[in-house]
Amino acid sequence: MSVELKIPVIGESVTEVTLSSWLKKDGDYVAEGEAVCEIESDKASMELPAPSAGVLKIMAEAGSELKIGAKIGELDTAATKPAAGAAKGAAAPHPSSEASTKKDESAPAVSKEVNVPSPAARKILDEKGVAADAVKGSGKDGRITKEDALASQPNSAPSTKAAAPATSSPAPRTVVPGSRNARPEKMTRLRKTIASRLVEAKNTTAMLTTFNEVDMYELMNLRKKYKDAFTKKHGVGLGFMSLFTKAVTVALKDWPAVNAQINGDEIIYHDYADIGIAVSTPKGLVVPVVRNAESLSLAEIEKEILNLATKARDGKITIEEMQGGTFSITNGGVFGSMLSTPILNIPQSAILGMHNIIERPVAINGQVVIRPMMYLALSYDHRIIDGRESVSFLKQVKELLEDPSRLLLDV
Repeated sequence: MSVELKIPVIGESVTEVTLSSWLKKDGDYVAEGEAVCEIESDKASMELPAPSAGVLKIMAEAGSELKIGAKIGELDTAATKPAAGAAKGAAAPHPSSEASTKKDESAPAVSKEVNVPSPAARKILDEKGVAADAVKGSGKDGRITKEDALASQPNSAPSTKAAAPATSSPAPRTVVPGSRNARPEKMTRLRKTIASRLVEAKNTTAMLTTFNEVDMYELMNLRKKYKDAFTKKHGVGLGFMSLFTKAVTVALKDWPAVNAQINGDEIIYHDYADIGIAVSTPKGLVVPVVRNAESLSLAEIEKEILNLATKARDGKITIEEMQGGTFSITNGGVFGSMLSTPILNIPQSAILGMHNIIERPVAINGQVVIRPMMYLALSYDHRIIDGRESVSFLKQVKELLEDPSRLLLDV
């Protein structure tokens, strides 16, 4: 008896996915619930578990673009699990000659899964130039996890191959400095989606950006004074993102157009604030959403941001967790950005850009002092948000951050 392995329904808007990689080989025996392949949709990647235990028959190549419901393989559920010590994938003894049988029996059994990296781990190892057989895997069946790859170190010792005596075969061609090598690499489905949505945002909205700067002195002192107590009580660090999110939700109440969206010939106003937080992942930028951020405490916002960011970087974020935001925040400052003009996350009408904190001389009460300053950028759709709303909204966010006690007093 065989069970079909098909591309599952991922979300209402997802009609096609990419089969990124097979985590098992053709003929491998897999347990029920064990991940057999990795698929990538427009928004994120996910591992596909085996619906039943059995021997895998692969029927679609890695890299294929497939429709939802497409058959990619089968599981022979009648096959028995190989005995301990037998090679993986051998569900039952295969007929062979007497000589080869004796040879196989004398050879030690080796697990095929040892030192096999996950797709994320393989990418990290390739970037570091570390061979998979030089890393000890801590995952199931000795599989190399993302954490193993991050902890690995390039091997600077001379290899045994380099020390071997020279042979008559021609020496491998070396790449000299100044060469003009190029390598084509197919765009991932996520990268193609990001590209098309950014172009759509530029072409379908009347996008404009307004700027302001915020003196981070009081906010940094507040964080420095209470961060240890905050972490001890809530079990999560006090970051700037929760404070910015809270300031944004307060300002959105007074300037509802910034939290609205255009739908045909209607404007949809929201009495809640679902804040999208841009997260950079190995596969591209994703924007998970903190629901009803206006009703959450700073600790609750921090916990939700940490949870969503971790899932996004591990490729486990769901479509539902990235849909339905009403306003977004992106922080280019973590990469050292001084100033930028963020692009709208359509159909939202505005996005706030945070930047690097730089000590600069500023005039305060007629005196020149050194203060930690940050530029803020608000990109907005001018079709729905006028200059008055955009400038006033950003000014209010600035004032709330410069006097954070107002966040507690709601004034």
